[in-house]
Amino acid sequence: MVPTVKVGLFVRLEAKPGKEAEVAQFLKSGLGIVLEEPATTTWFALKLAPSTFAIFDAFADDKGRQAHLDGRVAAALKAKAAELFAKPPSIEKVDVLASKLPG
Repeated sequence: MVPTVKVGLFVRLEAKPGKEAEVAQFLKSGLGIVLEEPATTTWFALKLAPSTFAIFDAFADDKGRQAHLDGRVAAALKAKAAELFAKPPSIEKVDVLASKLPG
């Protein structure tokens, strides 16, 4: 059965000058944590420009999204924010209007 996603998060991150490689590695390391989150249906770490990164993830419901926001990746993001990012991460809650997932 293909999972249903209804809500998501779009997190925009701007690396401090010289911290781009560290941000990329930090995001890659988040995958292992997210794989342990059953409510996180889809998770992407993205590079939008040389110093601009993003995370997009999707969930079946608000409960799953909130569990992710209360989880280890969010805690790690907050802990590293001052060291890695030029400004605080921009976290937007989004509604998923349509999706195509493997299944």
